[in-house]
Amino acid sequence: MEPVSASVSIGLWVAFWVTVIAALFIDLTVLNKHHGHVSIKEAAIMVGAWVTLALVFGGAIWLFEGAQHALAFYTGYVLEYSLSIDNMFVFILIFSYFAIPHDLQPKALLWGILGAVALRFVFIFVGVQLISLFSWTIYVFGVLLIFTAAKMLLQKEDDEFDPSQSLPLRIMRKFIPLKTDYHGDNFFVKEGAKWFATPLFAAVLVIEMSDLIFAVDSIPAVLSITQDTFLVYSSNIFAIIGLRSLYFLLSGMAGKFPYLKYGISVILFFVGVKMLLSHYVKIPIWASLATIVGLLTLSILAGKIFPPKVQQD
Repeated sequence: MEPVSASVSIGLWVAFWVTVIAALFIDLTVLNKHHGHVSIKEAAIMVGAWVTLALVFGGAIWLFEGAQHALAFYTGYVLEYSLSIDNMFVFILIFSYFAIPHDLQPKALLWGILGAVALRFVFIFVGVQLISLFSWTIYVFGVLLIFTAAKMLLQKEDDEFDPSQSLPLRIMRKFIPLKTDYHGDNFFVKEGAKWFATPLFAAVLVIEMSDLIFAVDSIPAVLSITQDTFLVYSSNIFAIIGLRSLYFLLSGMAGKFPYLKYGISVILFFVGVKMLLSHYVKIPIWASLATIVGLLTLSILAGKIFPPKVQQD
């Protein structure tokens, strides 16, 4: 793992935020135009555009900060994106549970992603500071990732995420009642003298909580690659802001990646072990990138080469 490096130039931070805000505006405009009805082909084009944007930004880092920084950015981006693919299936469950109409799904995803952008910054800053102040926390993060990998690997289909059991949703119901029907794209509605939360707000609340849980795994994983705040945050955000397009792509392809969770669990195990050995064995960033891409590719191709047998009733 590379040590905490000096901050990148202010210009690169400015370029990062200008790029992110402009891209989010364009993405919002495109998805709103489709009112949530996005074909797999259109979603694939948008996903490709987001990935291309991340590759170009990584090239800018290479140009101004050097190859080592760029490789760390690319590795963090691929790692976070691979974890996000599995998380998208949880979002599909959430939207299905709350029966979110297609035309409201882009708004729910937008607010969920904006919340994630803010929360990730806090998590990343705290994580970097903890490792820099207390070097032993790297072992805690490593054990956490290995535990998560084992839990994911052993998880049964019956143990899938249940939105109704979400802690923030149960807490919210104690303070404000939840409507069962939608009122346009409103998060809250007032009837008489009483306020009610709509299912759209409940869905966003559960999405935020699920992303908070995901961050507990993904951020330590990226910190195994680099502890540079800019590289960790920018790679995370470039992966996150493209999740709306990724959602519409995967929602039309759910069930086509039967071995994906196994590949992701092995990736988490790899980065967990990498963190545990970081003070003794130095694994080059390019080797980490090759391993993560290789494992992700194998898990996707395995579903095509060895499709699971469909059980007959």
